[in-house]
Amino acid sequence: MAQVAEQIARPEDGPPPLNRGDRDGNPRGQSLLALLREDLHAHDGNPLEQGFWAVAVHRFGNWRMGRPKVIRAPLTLVYRLLNKWVEWTCGISLPYTVRLGRRVRIWHHGGMILHARSIGDDVQIRQNTTFGLADPRRPGEIPTIGDRVDIGCGACIIGGVSVGPGAKIGANAVVLADVPEGATAVGVPARIVRRGGGGADL
Repeated sequence: MAQVAEQIARPEDGPPPLNRGDRDGNPRGQSLLALLREDLHAHDGNPLEQGFWAVAVHRFGNWRMGRPKVIRAPLTLVYRLLNKWVEWTCGISLPYTVRLGRRVRIWHHGGMILHARSIGDDVQIRQNTTFGLADPRRPGEIPTIGDRVDIGCGACIIGGVSVGPGAKIGANAVVLADVPEGATAVGVPARIVRRGGGGADL
């Protein structure tokens, strides 16, 4: 545990500012309906998937920011009600300020706190996953999740870490440092596992 505490508290350069949420952060070149169709397909075409509800409300929350202010005000009320409904009924917290890529799949539901700088395309996220702060004194340090990352249930990815494209995070892993592209991280604290090698502490 001392090793975990040391990694959380280590000094680093300050992170860049977080997304202020003052504009539409949905992926460019796609309409809201096109994104929702794609998201529904990523959730096996099942409109009753709670993960799809969370993603759909997130898309709507961003889309409203591209509307004129006179229209945005009532849309903001609708978004806040829908977002709170998703948190209460699905157990998924996904703020619209998270930069969310395309075809993100949220498997199952419950106990999911997804507060990241960004989540890339084709990411798979399972239940009881946490993305967020490692130290409340450093509010800008939250994770960046690359494209095609596969995250097991119960994983915690905390602090200003980056998970590279195609990486895999094992169930119940606690990730405190960067995970390279294509690597697999498992354990508490997480370790990189490579074929034929012992790995290095994360």
